[in-house]
Amino acid sequence: MKFDRGYISPYFVTDSKTQRVELENPLILLTDKKVSTLQSILHFLEHSMKSGQPVLIIAEDVESEALATLVVNKLRGGLKVCAVKAPGFGDNRKNTMVDISVLCGAQLISEELGLKLDTAGVEVMGSAKKVIVSKDDTLILDGSGEKASLDDRVSTIRQ
Repeated sequence: MKFDRGYISPYFVTDSKTQRVELENPLILLTDKKVSTLQSILHFLEHSMKSGQPVLIIAEDVESEALATLVVNKLRGGLKVCAVKAPGFGDNRKNTMVDISVLCGAQLISEELGLKLDTAGVEVMGSAKKVIVSKDDTLILDGSGEKASLDDRVSTIRQ
């Protein structure tokens, strides 16, 4: 699945020649809110460090303290991470985020669904075989979502 939003900061780049971020077997965190404090996503990052997997954060925006900390940790080599703004606007954004969550086997963290970023468990994170993020777009390859859920979502969209 490809969508037209790239990385928030060029400091996330892993391949300086192509100016892209390539993450192998990343955990994927989806939220429809802004991430501005590190405390709200800390338990997800700690889980990533323990499992040794990189993290892709797709949120309305990642700013201030959270973004600065992610960049510093990425530059020090302690954490493989990339943050991307959520694609689309309004209802289209919500539907696209649900599509991504089904593809990746993740659960969208949304207050409408009764989930908050700081109280959700790490089991809401999805994964994929590979994610490639450029300045302008994001490509998620071979998400780990269940085939039945994917087929249900496709049939829902077709109606």
